[in-house]
Amino acid sequence: MAFPSGSRAPFAARPEATRGRFSPEPASRTRSVFARDRDRIIHCTAFRRLKGKTQVFVAHEGDHYRTRLTHSLEVAQIARSLAHALGLDQDLAEAIALAHDLGHPPFGHAGEDELQARMAGWGGFDHNVQTFRVVTRLEARYPAFDGLNLTWETLEGVVKHNGPVSQRLDEPAWRAIADYASGRPELDLDLGGFASLEAQVAAIADDIAYNNHDVDDGVQSGLLSLDELAAVPLIGPVLAGVWRDWPGLDARMARLEAVRRMIGVMVEDVLAETERRLAEDGVTSLDDVRGARRTMVAFSAGMLAELGGLRRFLYERMYRHYRVNRIRSQARRILAEMFDLFVAEPEILPPEWSARAMTDDPVRRARAVCDYIAGMTDRFAIEEHRRLFNLDSALDL
Repeated sequence: MAFPSGSRAPFAARPEATRGRFSPEPASRTRSVFARDRDRIIHCTAFRRLKGKTQVFVAHEGDHYRTRLTHSLEVAQIARSLAHALGLDQDLAEAIALAHDLGHPPFGHAGEDELQARMAGWGGFDHNVQTFRVVTRLEARYPAFDGLNLTWETLEGVVKHNGPVSQRLDEPAWRAIADYASGRPELDLDLGGFASLEAQVAAIADDIAYNNHDVDDGVQSGLLSLDELAAVPLIGPVLAGVWRDWPGLDARMARLEAVRRMIGVMVEDVLAETERRLAEDGVTSLDDVRGARRTMVAFSAGMLAELGGLRRFLYERMYRHYRVNRIRSQARRILAEMFDLFVAEPEILPPEWSARAMTDDPVRRARAVCDYIAGMTDRFAIEEHRRLFNLDSALDL
């Protein structure tokens, strides 16, 4: 099921058929509605902050490790390539890919875990919900509306790129998304259905990017070695192929070539499996995609098995390495101490945030504190904690 360059598949999202924006706007003369969404995401403050938010390693540990920004760019590149090959709308796939991490707090998954714990009694925290809050409310760039006023299709992709979420509506944060378009049935996000193939492409591009780049960063950090990886599923056979084709290749170049090839192997697997599922399930329209019984853009069973082996290796040898555990522990303490202090003393927040937090409603106060902390970069969180808790920094307040 290959589509010639520039052609559009019958199940692709169509910018001219968009359900529109929450606040109607005149069309752009130079860009489709999805390209306009992409550009708004690139220009927003939350996107720029991603340069200071990291995945596994904290920002100050080295200049060459992935940040959320470089990761998002890499996800977008893979998503565009997949969308092109499948005849999908590349601008929509790219927009969703670029937006998918906007709600991540500082310090990667350690930061998310801590905010989940702190917000447990006040509506919870989920980085996908936080991304939705960023693009619909927290970004303040336009006089006519809050957020970025993205199209329905991009919002759908942000919320449901990992599949239907109706089973989570007992969580207050997700209920807020369900109520977003209250009174506007044409903008109902239909949380029980699947998102577009463009959104599914962005989701699997995220998986491809982080699995490959965690291998790359792990070797650069010294936590992993190429000799160890030679016996690991997926990456091991790829490395063997590199050394077979380039005997005596130095370790740095072997690592780079192996990661490049592994991305290619995973992309080809996704294309083959997606085309198989589309044909097997008789998907011929976007409505078929949304009403499908399963995700259409997926890895094959064989690839999933190999990825499982790789992920188990990374979990044991990298994500739970004592050096990474120390970083996680320190990061969680930083966020926990700041959260508790700000909830107890909201008057010490910066003025625009204290105005939101100075309320007798404990849920609203906690959410304002959570929004402030979630927007921090790693470096800013470290410095803010130092200003608040280090007596030697009193004059920096």
